[in-house]
Amino acid sequence: MKIAIIGAGAAGCFAAARLGEEIRCSGRTEAVEIHLYESGTRPLAKVRITGGGRCNLTNSFRSVRSVEAVYPRGARLMKRLLKQFSHTDAMAWFEGAGVPLVVQPDECVFPASQTSEDIIAALWRGMQAAGAQVHTGHRAQRIAPRAEGGYTLDFTNGQTAEADRVIVTTGGSPRPSGLGFLAPLSLTTLPPVPSLFSLTLEGHPLSALSGHVVQDVAVRIPGTKLAASGTLLITHQGLSGPAMLRLSSYAARFLHEANYRAPLAINWWGAHNEEEILADLRQLTGSQPKKLLSNIVPPHLTARLWATLLERCGVQPDTRAKDLHAKTLQRLAAQLSNQTFAIAGRNPHKEEFVTCGGVALAEVHPQTLECKKHPRLYFAGEVLDVDAVTGGFNLQAAWSMADAVARAIAQQLAGA
Repeated sequence: MKIAIIGAGAAGCFAAARLGEEIRCSGRTEAVEIHLYESGTRPLAKVRITGGGRCNLTNSFRSVRSVEAVYPRGARLMKRLLKQFSHTDAMAWFEGAGVPLVVQPDECVFPASQTSEDIIAALWRGMQAAGAQVHTGHRAQRIAPRAEGGYTLDFTNGQTAEADRVIVTTGGSPRPSGLGFLAPLSLTTLPPVPSLFSLTLEGHPLSALSGHVVQDVAVRIPGTKLAASGTLLITHQGLSGPAMLRLSSYAARFLHEANYRAPLAINWWGAHNEEEILADLRQLTGSQPKKLLSNIVPPHLTARLWATLLERCGVQPDTRAKDLHAKTLQRLAAQLSNQTFAIAGRNPHKEEFVTCGGVALAEVHPQTLECKKHPRLYFAGEVLDVDAVTGGFNLQAAWSMADAVARAIAQQLAGA
């Protein structure tokens, strides 16, 4: 019995490790060979750099309002899979594999050592225990069903392999051509587009403030329901940070179709509306009437950013609070709650490259992720049309999907 896993990333390697565990638990005595085929020279390359090399492997989910809020695509499937293998299950697996974990104040989960190498080592130990064989430099060129059952795998290096079962875990593809190896299977796929990136701004009016961080900012694309909140980072090219990365995930297809040019509205007071901002400004200026506006800095902003925002709103920073007209204060509150900029393009998020799109979820059984058209062919990870916002949710999806596939195959083998 040969099982081929195409792609030695997070989902592929975890599928191999879990498959080994499930097969051992089933008491199956017949030989099962697990082969991982990786296009690159180093398995788990993306895991190695995720989270800035620290590996944000999951999230506590304590701050998650709904699954839809963190999985813009694939939320219904993830609701099901998280019941089978949740974040607590993932944490227990890695801790059981000898990796102490820590939950940060932002609910992101990291290895206590703060290095992805510990996560990689745990996965390697799991694969070794499963007897998995890893073949690097094997980029899939074609998967085709065999008349007698199973599949033939052709690789771009000219080599060929055969397998009784195949698990596709190739991850996200930056281009539609990256899914070309699935063509013989006649599956419905959605064109992949980037879904986690920072944004550049037209003329970048805030460029002098590169490096500034603002907590609890709300961002949205006017004329749509696309909105996000969180920490905002001003960069030398535009805007980044959790708020922008989350918005880019929600708006991935919209921005792609708009050629990454669209208006962007920022509420510098986060969840507070215009009237609440006006009340704050009245309190700040009323309690310090003799001070210059530039010296009356809201607690969540820096003095430089505050001065820049005042100027952009048409208010002179050297105006004394007592000389500020009520209508000017009202106009300032209105603009601070809805300041608009022009998006001029995108920059890839350096730590993670995530795409939306891939194999349509309608092509797989939600419980097992087995292909409906082709029995004993499975999909897991970002190759499916499932992706998440930052915070460990994408890796959790990989663990949950890989677990579902491993369980399904082990159960089939046990009943064979």
